[in-house]
Amino acid sequence: MAMAAPDDVFSDDITFPATDGFVLAATLYLPRGAKTHAVLINSATAVPRKIYRGFASYLARRGSAVLTYDYRGTGGSRQPSLRAAGRPRSLAGFQATMADWAERDVAAAVAWMRQRYDTMPLRYVGHSFGGQALGLLPNNQEVSRALLIAAQAGSWKLMTAPERYRVLLLLNLVGVPLTHLMGYAPGRAGLGEDLPKGVFLQWVDWVMRERYMFDDEGLIALANFPFFRGALRALCIADDPWATRPAVELLCEGFTSINPEIIDIHPADSGATKIGHFGFFRPEHRDTLWRDAAEWLLEESE
Repeated sequence: MAMAAPDDVFSDDITFPATDGFVLAATLYLPRGAKTHAVLINSATAVPRKIYRGFASYLARRGSAVLTYDYRGTGGSRQPSLRAAGRPRSLAGFQATMADWAERDVAAAVAWMRQRYDTMPLRYVGHSFGGQALGLLPNNQEVSRALLIAAQAGSWKLMTAPERYRVLLLLNLVGVPLTHLMGYAPGRAGLGEDLPKGVFLQWVDWVMRERYMFDDEGLIALANFPFFRGALRALCIADDPWATRPAVELLCEGFTSINPEIIDIHPADSGATKIGHFGFFRPEHRDTLWRDAAEWLLEESE
């Protein structure tokens, strides 16, 4: 049942099927008044959709129908039969990769929004992996405007020091052995949420490569990058040790049919002392970063 959120926006927990039928958990945010845009918010790796509810509600108040959702194996989409109350079972044996997230889950979310709101412009917000996924989608041409936030081609060599060495050790000396031992990547090892084994190992493989996923010759979905011809703006957060300027530029280079715009964001721009990889979505940025992002994202001209 739809419920009124504190900021006068309706929100409803729903489900929709991925392209292979896997059931994904989602939340739909709707304004009380007229809707002018459809916006899809796509999560970072190991980040549940609830992190984005503040920004989603903000966009809904500005007249957008907004969908957030969890990729398979995470959050409410951990397993279709395990969304009941109580702690979910282990992810050991759960089959999924990051490529699956993009090609089956994100692509289905785009299709669901496009079908449901077929008369409205479809906008795309991609945080970290959510931004990377845009280029992998077979239907990314359905998106007219995309805002990438802290989205990057995340090779470890492009991270700042000493963070790059911490990530190198965490992934290879802790994460990989523990994942093989347990059959999934436990979030308590410093990863955020638990991750399916295939997701984590593919992520590590990409991180270790010089050009991240662009060096993965087996990733056939890379051929979809040129299909995107909409407007693209990438926000590069100055104090983000993972999505550095070179890493953001490398991801944007993959969109060969357009000229992506990269905007540098410094904490002082919003009166903050730090923002980092996740801080953009904190409510304190409602009147600064959120406002500027929404004005561009919901701009009428294409």
